[in-house]
Amino acid sequence: MVVAHAVGGMTTFLVATASVHTTAAACDYLGERTTAADTVTVVSVTEPDGDPRDSGDATNVARTRLVDPTVETITEAGRPSEVIQSLVAERDVDEVLIGARRGDPDAAPGLGGTAADLLVSLDVPVVVVPLPDLS
Repeated sequence: MVVAHAVGGMTTFLVATASVHTTAAACDYLGERTTAADTVTVVSVTEPDGDPRDSGDATNVARTRLVDPTVETITEAGRPSEVIQSLVAERDVDEVLIGARRGDPDAAPGLGGTAADLLVSLDVPVVVVPLPDLS
C-alpha cells in the first residue's frame, strides 16, 4: 500500500491505541511509511473504569519504536471514539491507525465498538493494523 503524502510532503498520522500491542503493531506499519517530515500523534483514552497507567504505557511505546517522524503522545480520559474524532478534526489528521480490538488476549475476535464507530464516522482513511497473536 502506498500512502499519499499530504501537500508539502508531510503526513499527519493519528494512532489510537488502548494497549502496547496495538501501538507496537501501528509502529510496525508506520516504520517504512513515515519520514522525518511526518507527524505521528499517539493517543490513548482511559475509560472511566480503566487504569491510566495502561494509557501511558501504550503511548510510550511509540517514542522508542519510531525514530524519524515527530512523535507526540496524548493520554486523556473519556469516551475513546469522541476523543479521537475531536483530535482528527482539530489536528487536520491525514490517516488514523487503530487496532481491531483492545490488545487483550481474551477479547472476542472481530472489530471492537470503538473501531467500528471510527470506521463509519471519520472522513479520513482508517487503517486497522493487524495485532500479533496474543494467546
